[in-house]
Amino acid sequence: QVQLVESGGGLVQAGGSLRVSCAASGRPFSWLAIGWFRQAPGKEREFVGAIHWSTSTLYYTPSIKGRFTISRESAKNTVFLQMTRLSPEDTAVYYCAGTRSLNWASPTDYNSWGQGTQVTVSS
Repeated sequence: QVQLVESGGGLVQAGGSLRVSCAASGRPFSWLAIGWFRQAPGKEREFVGAIHWSTSTLYYTPSIKGRFTISRESAKNTVFLQMTRLSPEDTAVYYCAGTRSLNWASPTDYNSWGQGTQVTVSS
């Protein structure tokens, strides 16, 4: 069984940077891509970006492109989300998830989810 575990969340000041990690165990190569999502209190889960597991092809939601970067360390089956120029609007629980679908932006197309890691940006 594949498991995903996020880590690296925390409290950061506005304008700062933070990197969160997603470690996969089991058989993650059965996925097509790993996606990052976030969910703020009272809001729906929002797609942030995704990376193709084999080719490292990237896709970001337009609202964060240029501030966030997704990367992968194959040897450790780990995907990273590097966040820069953070603002209070980025405060949310950040989740990683695995999918075999080509529809990377849809949370319903993901079938394996981590428990999430809290990112809080203070003003």
